[in-house]
Amino acid sequence: MAILSAYMVPHPPLIIPSVGNGRESTIQNTTDAYHEVGRRVATDRPETIVLFSPHQIMYTDYFHISPGRGAKGDFGQFGARGTKIEVSYDTEFTETLCRLAEDSFLPAGTLGEREKRLDHGTMVPLYFIRQYWKDFRLVRIGLSGLPLITHYELGQLVRETADVLGRRTVLIASGDLSHRLKEDGPYGYQKEGPAYDRRIMDVMGSGAFGELLIFSEDFCEKAGECGHRAFTIMAGALDQTAVRSEQLSYEGPFGVGYGVCCFQTAGPDPERDFGIRYLKREEELLSRQRAGEDEYIRLARRTIENYVRTGRKIAVPHDLSEELLSRRAGVFVSIKEDHRLRGCIGTISAVQPSLAEEIIDNAISAASRDPRFSPVEAWELEKLTISVDVLGDAEQIDSPDQLDPARYGVIVTKGHKRGLLLPNLEGIDTAEEQIAIARKKAGIGKNEPVSLSRFEVIRHEVTPGQ
Repeated sequence: MAILSAYMVPHPPLIIPSVGNGRESTIQNTTDAYHEVGRRVATDRPETIVLFSPHQIMYTDYFHISPGRGAKGDFGQFGARGTKIEVSYDTEFTETLCRLAEDSFLPAGTLGEREKRLDHGTMVPLYFIRQYWKDFRLVRIGLSGLPLITHYELGQLVRETADVLGRRTVLIASGDLSHRLKEDGPYGYQKEGPAYDRRIMDVMGSGAFGELLIFSEDFCEKAGECGHRAFTIMAGALDQTAVRSEQLSYEGPFGVGYGVCCFQTAGPDPERDFGIRYLKREEELLSRQRAGEDEYIRLARRTIENYVRTGRKIAVPHDLSEELLSRRAGVFVSIKEDHRLRGCIGTISAVQPSLAEEIIDNAISAASRDPRFSPVEAWELEKLTISVDVLGDAEQIDSPDQLDPARYGVIVTKGHKRGLLLPNLEGIDTAEEQIAIARKKAGIGKNEPVSLSRFEVIRHEVTPGQ
């Protein structure tokens, strides 16, 4: 096999002696594990190392692959400018990977380089590896805001590239774990922090890579991790491959988790087809959800599909219920793709003659005019899940104590500025979180006085498993 081994490693700069100045001894287990990684890489004698770093250039909808013949960097921002690293890039590997990505319609390439210098997520692993093996060229790849399955698919293209070129290749997934393990840590404590670290070390230590794809975005965000997408690309490159997995170390003395795991390839294994399994599960789930959609969701879906394909707004169908044809109310239409928000637009109160027309207008806006997202394209339509919220009348309240995020949405108002947040949203657990997000949406400062209103909704959605 072209891919010989893979490694999950952290990147704390203080592990570099010239940066740590003695403090690196507080993560000695990680240091020892890193040296073992270096020795194992040297045993494999790779021609190419492909490294995935969360501190490389990152775009929301594109994977940046470093262009050019090479790059260099130093630890000057961490007080050690004299510790430098310079690498040569494997330009043939990069060109082949970019061509395969283009052929697969996967958004990855060498465009958009904003910073040529090596990032510390790249330099920390290379500092240790180069103590044992220097005769390699590097391919440096950044992460993106795209779904986890797309990161996995990029990894599959990395493997294909290595196979096409017959290149002896080692993979490095650089990423710290949770940054929220302790109250006195850099980002405080969240219960999801240690929960994430326990779960990820179990998954990676056992090589159960399919589990990486079902970590929720909300859980990862609350845990404050930075390496999950890097680990997922690496897992994709090992799809349908037998691996001998080994956990070398885990520690988190500063409130940040550092885990080191090794994966030695051991030939093909068609049973480890985690990407195909995930896509099949998602396809079955979407099929069940569509079968359970009510007329509100069906109307929104029909509107979106017709508008995306033709650019035209549908007429109000005649076979709708009396409520849709005659009732008036504010409506929000929300679109998700791969469990991630893809668009959400709505009206606080009715502006159209009927609920049906309110849904049609807001469905088009959610699919094409949400400023946070590019317009939905035809190839995405089969992957969308849609919900419709019908808003009740808003009532003014005197205190956040009168809010319940599971039951009430909130409207914050200051002068002509007004921000709304729907109720019962994943990851929103407190009234304070609701108000803070609504303030931000409205452009209202966190300390500015506001008036508060609450409202209830009737949510039309199909829940997973329904």
